[in-house]
Parts: sequence; structure tokens; C-alpha cells
Amino acid sequence: MNRKAFIKNASLATAGITILNFPVFGKNAPSNKVIVAVMGVNSRGAYLAECFSQLANVEVAYLCDVEEKAIANGMKPFANAARKPTVVKDIRELVNKKDFDALVVAAPDHWHAPAAILGITHGKHVYVEKPCGHNPHEGELLVQAMKKYPNQMIQMGNQRRSMPNLIEAVKQVKAGVIGNAYFGKSWYANNRKSIGIGKKIPVPSTLDFELWQGPAPRRDYKDNLVHYNWHWFWHWGTSETCNNATHELDMCRWFLDVDYPTKITSAGGRFAYKDDWETPDTQVASFEFGNSKSITWEGRSCNKMGVEGAGRGFIIYGENGTLVNKGNDDYAIYDADNKLIKEIKTGSGSEATNTVSATGNLDFFHFNNFVDSIRGNATINSPMNEAHKSILLCHLANISQRTGRTLHCDPRDGHILDDAGAMNLWKREYEKGWEPKI
Repeated sequence: MNRKAFIKNASLATAGITILNFPVFGKNAPSNKVIVAVMGVNSRGAYLAECFSQLANVEVAYLCDVEEKAIANGMKPFANAARKPTVVKDIRELVNKKDFDALVVAAPDHWHAPAAILGITHGKHVYVEKPCGHNPHEGELLVQAMKKYPNQMIQMGNQRRSMPNLIEAVKQVKAGVIGNAYFGKSWYANNRKSIGIGKKIPVPSTLDFELWQGPAPRRDYKDNLVHYNWHWFWHWGTSETCNNATHELDMCRWFLDVDYPTKITSAGGRFAYKDDWETPDTQVASFEFGNSKSITWEGRSCNKMGVEGAGRGFIIYGENGTLVNKGNDDYAIYDADNKLIKEIKTGSGSEATNTVSATGNLDFFHFNNFVDSIRGNATINSPMNEAHKSILLCHLANISQRTGRTLHCDPRDGHILDDAGAMNLWKREYEKGWEPKI
């Protein structure tokens, strides 16, 4: 489905949205209009800008990016709009503007928490794409911000938290439909290709690389970094775990009703190709929660063979049965003899490896939850104190992988115990003057 048709179907069919003409009253009155700015519009951000513009009584007033082609891509959905968004390249300039309510952050991972904090500290509500931080410390900073600024909404883009079928499935599991749920298995598979060996070249004239790097200490520009390949460099990215395990690990933690892990192991590496890719393309991580529950995640960035016939998903195992999800707003429940006792399917199309939206128009439930919460008509489905716990699992898997060690953690906050070397990866160094501050 092309993007224009997808957005139309999403906005009108799935989310129940219609574009209203004024005058109107009540929650759709002009006084309740939510004005949005979107940072990072090359890919996912352009999709977010288009989606938010389709929500009832929401206007996208600003786009923020540092690369001309990305800006052009972000402006495409507004080619025929009566009022086109204004482009502001520097986020520090953007957050000082008084005429918008919410900042949507979809820039590279090293920007997520610093940009979100800039938004929050300047009086904006924030929708920040996963992960909520480049490292565990940044997630903790956002939790601090949530507590310091309780009137400002902060939602992370783990959109499965707002999918109605999964919300119902969680209730059933916690009510005992499969008995004591004690193990979650999750996975993601793709067929990413080699990124090659990058060459140091002059920064393209279309890119403000100084602003692109922002809070990250300065590195030379290479021709295999921008746009997408930064994901696989530790300096800017957070590996496939924070890129995709985020969603399924979040579901496993939610369904099992666990918070911080006590033990983490990780095995894997960059096996498929020999190139500049630093993070693992193959990884199996295990998380224990005391002596009662555990979760595993299997990530294969370069081999697309799925599990249970799906490229991504999760399974919850209990004493009396099993719940299976295949990556969307669907689930099947089996009894202890593996007999299917309930199956819920979604009519929404999805693509497990789609880098713009793997869950199709179901994302709109999460977007609507955010703007409805801003209006005071809902409660955030992914508050930062919960989102951080799920992202922390991803970071801990990365730290275990990078150190080659089993991690033991404090169940009260997830901090690594008795391993100073591993705790050195809890936070990062920042370019001078760019340190995020609450």
C-alpha cells in the first residue's frame, strides 16, 4: 500500500478520525487544537508528521531537520496543505518558540533524550521515538523530568502499549488464562545487507553535520553513516536491541508483570559480514527476574527466517497454557495440551521489517492516546517510568554483549552490581556544552 493510501485508511478506518471543519465545539474545538513540531523527518519522522497531521484538531506547525533531502522528504505530505510547516534546523531555536504544544522526536538515537529534555524544560509535551535514551542514564534523566514536570505528557513510541487487542490480552494473562505466566520469548529477524567500509570524505553540502552530531562527541564524517547506518555504530546508535527488541521485550515485561532484572547474559556478534558495522547482527539475550520469571530475545539482523512463521513476535508461557503474538495486534491462546482455545486477528496490514511502520495503521492508537492525554481526556499508555524499564533491558543486553560478562543487577533500579567496567557504559561522554540537564 502506498503511503498516501495507507494514511487515509489509517486515519479514517482504524482510528476513527475525520478531518473537521470549524466551527466545532467540545474536545474538537479550536481551543483544544494541539500544535506539533516534529524533529527528524527523513523516514519515520516524515511518517509521524503525516500521521499527526491527520489527527482531528492537530496541526503540524514545524519540521526540524539538519539535512536538505530529509527536509524535502518531510515536506512532501504537506505539498497541498493550506498551511505548510515552517522549517527550523536547530532544535535549540525551535524549543524557544511559544506557538506549539508538543515536540515529536524521531532523530537518531543519540538525540532522543537530549532533544526530549530540551522540549520538556521549555514547556513542551514530548512524544519520543524508541529508545528513550542512548544509554541507561538518559532514561533515568527522562524519568526525573517526568516527575519534575508532572503536567507535561511524555510518551515513548512503543506503540503496542496502545493496541486494543494486546491491552485485552494482558488483562487475560494477568487474570490467569494461562495460569502462572513465567517465561517470555521474543524475536526479530531481517535481511540487512553489509554497510561496507566507509571512507572519510568532506561533509555533503546538504548536511549540517555539526548539528547532526549535537550531543555526541565529534567524529569524522564517513560515507556510510547517514542516513540509516548510524544504528550500527555505538557512538550514535544502540544496535538492533534498542532498534527492534524494544517492542517485544516491552510486551514480555508487560505480560509477565516484571520490572527490573537481576541477571542478564548475551551471546552473539557481527557474524554475517566483515565491515564497519560495530553492533551485533546476531544476538541472544536472556533476562532473569529473581527465581520466578525470565525473558529471552533472539535478534537476527541478517537472516530473515522467522519464528512461528513470523519475522517478529513474542510468546508467553504459563503453567496452564501459552499465548502467541506474531508481531501485530493479534494473539492466540493455547491450553496445556497445545489446543487452540482463542484466536484474535487484526485486519491491519503490517510488515515486520518495515523501517517506517512495522505495525501499519495501528500506530494511530498510540498517537491518539498522546494527544488525548494532552487534552486531559486520557492517561498516557507508556509513561516514561515504565518505558525506561523496557529500554533498560535492551541497554543491559548491549552492555553484557560489549563486556562479554554476565551482569547482576539491583532489582530495585536495575543498576549493575559489582562491575565497575560495565557501569562505565551506563552513561556516555557529551560534546562540551551539549550535556542534557533537567
